[in-house]
This record gives sequence, structure tokens and C-alpha cells, in this order.
Amino acid sequence: MQDATAIEILDRLCQATHTKSEAALANTLGISHQAIYNAKTKQKVPHSWIMEVAKRFGASIDWIYFGKDAPRTDQNVIFTSKDDDIMMIPMVEARLSAGSGSLEVDGESERSYAFRMSFLLRKGNPKEMVLMRVAGDSMEPEIMDHDVVLIDQSKKNIIPGRIFAVGFEEAIYLKRIDMLPGKIILKSSNLNYPSVELDIRGDMHDMFRVIGQVLWSGREYR
Repeated sequence: MQDATAIEILDRLCQATHTKSEAALANTLGISHQAIYNAKTKQKVPHSWIMEVAKRFGASIDWIYFGKDAPRTDQNVIFTSKDDDIMMIPMVEARLSAGSGSLEVDGESERSYAFRMSFLLRKGNPKEMVLMRVAGDSMEPEIMDHDVVLIDQSKKNIIPGRIFAVGFEEAIYLKRIDMLPGKIILKSSNLNYPSVELDIRGDMHDMFRVIGQVLWSGREYR
């Protein structure tokens, strides 16, 4: 692929930042107009400018450099300021994707919730996070019926004592998990529900899937 010229890259930077002139672009990036002139003269646009526009305006780095693929990157990310970027996490249906051990997101998720990116990054992998509404009282009073939980589907390694979303056969459970050799113990917070011991050796192993770790729960008042 032929390298893009500095003028082409600067033009795409203007498009991404919704600026109509090089002077306006310089003002948006906090640089001098002379710096823009130097970039054109030397045929080299600083990589830091590309990264700044990608972060602040959600532009695709490949598109800025080469003009390929979509102009925008992850549409779930809302770039606001350096410290307050927001990511929209989709609500999923409580059913397993066929064979994958992950939760399905409908083509157009009806609802998403906004979280601070700094919080999500501290907790895990934001791109693998989904929200699910809880049905049932087995985890009360810790997690109530109709609460919303945040699940990181990249966290599939069981940590004893933590709450995970798991699939067994065709059912999905939110349970605190403990382990014994060859066995998984699913514990409820509600004392009215006894612990469930699953022997995951042999054929049973394929019937049990860890979907992800529960990182947060929230409640809507109706």
C-alpha cells in the first residue's frame, strides 16, 4: 500500500475533528499553525497528533493514516475529556451463545449503561464486558431480584469465593464459586438455597461453562 501524503493525513484529521481549516485544526490540537506547515513541508505528521485525535474523537488510526476501513473506531466509547471518557456497556439477554460460553448481545441492544472508562479499565477488559438483569432471589441480600450486574467475559479463570456467571446445560446462574478436586461448588447468598455440587469430570465437563466474573451490581428503583 502506498503511504499517504502528509496533506491527505491532515485532511482526514480535519474531517475527524470537524474542523474546516488548518488553523482550526491547530487550535483544536493545541499546536501552532507553523507546526502544521512544518508537517506538510517535511511530509511527516507527528504520531502524537494521530493518537490525540483517535482518543478524543474516536477516529480509526488506520483510517487517519491510510484512509481505509471505517472512519470511526469503537462506537461504544464516548470521548469527553482526558480523565472522563465514558463507555456504553450493552445489556444482554440471559442466554448462552451456542457453544461459546458467552452471553448473547442482540443485534441492536435495546439498552446500554454508561461507565467511566477508568473504572472499567481498573476492573478488567471493557470490550468483553456486558450487563445482565438478574432474575431470582438466590443471591439476596447481596444481589437482589431485578438488579443489573456487570460481567467481564474475559475473566473465566475461577477465583474461589468470587461471584461468577456460569452456564450448566442450558441454564445460567450467578453464584459464588468454590472448588474441590474434580468438583465445582455453586453457593447462594440466600441461606434458603443449598449449595450445589457439580462433578465436572468426564462428560459433565462439557456441560459446565464459565461465562465471566461479576464485577459490579446496580439497582433501579421502580
